[in-house]
Amino acid sequence: MPVSEAQKRAVQKYNKEKTHSFTMRFFPKDGELWEHLQKQPRKAEYVKRLIREDMGDQGTDEIGG
Repeated sequence: MPVSEAQKRAVQKYNKEKTHSFTMRFFPKDGELWEHLQKQPRKAEYVKRLIREDMGDQGTDEIGG
């Protein structure tokens, strides 16, 4: 089913207002980290879990869920 232009604009507006993103670079010395990340089927979930675990180790309450 084709997506209307209005729907595309609505999604774009939502993403701009409600979501965040960032880019990360892996230098050659970090090759093993890159390879490990590439083995993860759900990279975003993996990174979020690591952050939540780190926050828990520091005694910070988990946000979201």
